[in-house]
Amino acid sequence: MNYWWTSDYHFSHFNIIRYCKRPFETAEEMNETIIRKHNERVKPDDTVFFLGDFIFKGGKEGGVEKYRQFEKRLNGKFIFIKGNHDRHNSLNTIISKIYIHYGSKDICMTHRAEDADPNVPWNFCGHVHEKYKVKRLNENSLIVNLCVEVWDYYPVAFKQISSVIATFLKDEKKGIQSPTESIDPVGEVGDCGD
Repeated sequence: MNYWWTSDYHFSHFNIIRYCKRPFETAEEMNETIIRKHNERVKPDDTVFFLGDFIFKGGKEGGVEKYRQFEKRLNGKFIFIKGNHDRHNSLNTIISKIYIHYGSKDICMTHRAEDADPNVPWNFCGHVHEKYKVKRLNENSLIVNLCVEVWDYYPVAFKQISSVIATFLKDEKKGIQSPTESIDPVGEVGDCGD
């Protein structure tokens, strides 16, 4: 069994293609590509931490069946964190933040970056779509964007995340990135018009 992280599939959200410059012509093409790429990596017994915005809408525009029609086509057992669009659909998760200790690291997982925990070394988020892959939250804390746009529409393994963080820290030491670059928790950009 393996663990995977991902966020913001936005199934059936046509406008997300335009808002976030996703490389698809239709919502159906986007849906099918995300499902295919997800299943290329995730096996049925794997666990997927999904950091919000699984599907666009629900209720009158699809209800419980619409959400389930996508989930049943995806490999893995999901742990869902509530995204800003999930309040409008039938996903019904109540989880807004998860803390774990994995791979010798303390990690906080949220949908929105502004809900990250500055006292935890690694934070994983969604919501910011294509805006960045890794940023410094403060001197002792980083935030990793797990939105599909910055991972070529694939879920991500811990080893990949660790490698990207290691590269970020190495570049930071070389002065390629400012060690004081931080996220403005109030005025954060990157929701692609969500």
